[in-house]
Amino acid sequence: MFATTHWTVVLAAGRRSTPQADVALEELCRTYWYPLYVYVRRHTATREDAEDLTQSFFAKFLEKNYLEGLRSDKGKFRAFLLAALKHFLANEWDRANRQKRGSGITLLSLDWQSADTRYQIDPADNLSPDKLYDRAWAVTLLERVVTRLRQESDSEGKGKLFEQLKPFLMLGKGAIPNAQAAAALDLTEGAVRVAVHRLRRRFRELLRQEIGQTLADPAQTEEEMRALFNAFAEG
Repeated sequence: MFATTHWTVVLAAGRRSTPQADVALEELCRTYWYPLYVYVRRHTATREDAEDLTQSFFAKFLEKNYLEGLRSDKGKFRAFLLAALKHFLANEWDRANRQKRGSGITLLSLDWQSADTRYQIDPADNLSPDKLYDRAWAVTLLERVVTRLRQESDSEGKGKLFEQLKPFLMLGKGAIPNAQAAAALDLTEGAVRVAVHRLRRRFRELLRQEIGQTLADPAQTEEEMRALFNAFAEG
């Protein structure tokens, strides 16, 4: 599934509709819809308005109405998706012309309740909608990587190891697992440090894969990684 849900599949298809491109585009939208919802929610007064606008955007987007400008954003799905949303919103602020949910359009099945709950509990700040979008994108991407890493660990019978060492994934390189983690796993501290090193290495590999899924040019991976982590530092 990973190989068939890559942004390059959509990019190669251009404006032509192919089964592979349709699957890739819809899967990417299902994966990264929440950052768009956050962007719209910051611009709207109510949850319902944000839901209507986000769903209406996807309905038109998946009909290929916005694929003409594919190459204008240097092959970054993140940038292209936000540009497409801004274009859509510019034509949709007049609510009288907005197409409502349930009016015959094909809808993506999205967890709206979870989305707004998550939006409400996120730390309040003064980030612009664009920066908020970047941060939500980065969080979504990291969550997907952690989920993939957990699934791999479970399949290898290392679920307990993963849960104990997960807190060390996002800490600095100098962070050393303590004796408590070693005791919980019945391992030496040295063995735990080796396990953390391997887990971090695999985490970085999966992170690059996940980022690469949204880029047309693999050479942009490091640049995109820096941009996304910078999203957490911006205020």
